[in-house]
Amino acid sequence: MTERTATCGCGAVTARATGDPVVVACHCADCQRRTGSVFGVGAYYPKEAVAITGSTNRFTRPTASGGEFRQNFCPRCGTTLFWNADNNPDLIGIAVGAFVDPQFPAPVRSVWEQTIHHWVTVGPAGLHKLRGRES
Repeated sequence: MTERTATCGCGAVTARATGDPVVVACHCADCQRRTGSVFGVGAYYPKEAVAITGSTNRFTRPTASGGEFRQNFCPRCGTTLFWNADNNPDLIGIAVGAFVDPQFPAPVRSVWEQTIHHWVTVGPAGLHKLRGRES
């Protein structure tokens, strides 16, 4: 079984994940702000497949569906390493870039494309959504 480790910028927080993730590219305004980039890419694993070490701070924000989205970041370097949300309480999303693995699986889904930058293409994703999962 595949095991991968993601770390924050300073190495104080790690997320060790086992198994194959579902990788999603998200173009929503919140992910753009969270990453400081034009989209975020998350690897989603079942909670029981992830072991977190190190202390994090948490920022909680409301979601479009009325639930909460909790992003956990390193208090030392500020890297948002992982998150979870009420709409999928059994999953943890981990920032794909924090794995620093050029062979990491490509996104299978691209969501919130209503706010995608006109020059961005997420070619390998098999499923493209204007909004979240339902649209």
